[in-house]
Amino acid sequence: MTATDVSGLTQLGHHAAPPASPEEAVLERVPNPHPGTRYLVRFTAPEFTSLCPMTGQPDFAHLMIDYVPRDWLVESKSLKLYLTSFRNHGAFHEACTLDIAKRLVDVLSPEWLRIGGYWYPRGGIPIDVFWQSGASPEGVWIPAQDVPPYRGRG
Repeated sequence: MTATDVSGLTQLGHHAAPPASPEEAVLERVPNPHPGTRYLVRFTAPEFTSLCPMTGQPDFAHLMIDYVPRDWLVESKSLKLYLTSFRNHGAFHEACTLDIAKRLVDVLSPEWLRIGGYWYPRGGIPIDVFWQSGASPEGVWIPAQDVPPYRGRG
């Protein structure tokens, strides 16, 4: 597959229904058009939703995913569908955030990945979850995520 060959993709350019669960979701990848060049890719999902595993009530988060690719990039439509699959998935904030990060690492084998899960209050307390795969790589501009802490009506 060349950097512009999308023939192996099953969702891009096709109707794709939202997956019923994160386990059923297909995360696809495309070749990095600049292998050997270190750069950062950022995805921001300001309207991420999942369900509380205890009450079934909706939970909301602002996710920021940063990664330095090696050979692969995540195909963005498949990432959107994967993130959508959490809408009916019951899991704690920590589980959702880390499951997303580890699945991306498994699929992409990036040089580095970090995720910030900025969760809106549940029971009056916001929960923020952060993880990265290792030390930040040198020589790559990694901007701050700059998601302000939750301040209510503040």
